[in-house]
Amino acid sequence: MKLKQKNSLELRFSKDKIEAGCDEAGRGCLAGPVFAAAVILPEDFNHPLLNDSKQLSEKKRNLLRPYIEEHALEWAVGICTPEEIDSINILNASFLAMHKAVDKLGQIPELLLIDGNRFKPYKEIPFECIIKGDGKFMSIAAASVLAKTHRDEYMQQIHLDHPHYAWNSNAGYPTKAHREAIKEHGPCAHHRKSFTLLKPEQSELFN
Repeated sequence: MKLKQKNSLELRFSKDKIEAGCDEAGRGCLAGPVFAAAVILPEDFNHPLLNDSKQLSEKKRNLLRPYIEEHALEWAVGICTPEEIDSINILNASFLAMHKAVDKLGQIPELLLIDGNRFKPYKEIPFECIIKGDGKFMSIAAASVLAKTHRDEYMQQIHLDHPHYAWNSNAGYPTKAHREAIKEHGPCAHHRKSFTLLKPEQSELFN
């Protein structure tokens, strides 16, 4: 399916390298893994809706996901568990999730486009850190959509076993209702123990 309306994001950072855009989702959550995706797009890729996943509605993200997965040359998702996050910290876990995603690609990229201002090098593959890159380059935007939708799907699944935390609506982010549920029911195995799960005025739960 060819889409006539052009996207305003850039398709390429370089002219002749195989590029993989990388982004993560769930870094600021109190519960659940951090997900990352890596995406290699073809030269003729286009979708007018594609943008930073945070700027898109859930409906638009869910429309984009199958289109990206069908039309990308390669895509993969990597995950770091709450245990890994607690062990190595969320920043390093975000990098590791990206490493895992890149490692799953069927083609070795010649350049990684990383959303953000920091990255831990992976297998000597050159990389460029691009602040707000998910609003500038299609491959990073596509990675942001896949990371977000795959993570949301996972949180919907584990919500069924822990409905009182309302992960089907908050996806593990630190909403008031989520923190109130932690105060009432306590944390579970999916919570990140290294994070401040309760605000100071709520912390008597752990005293």
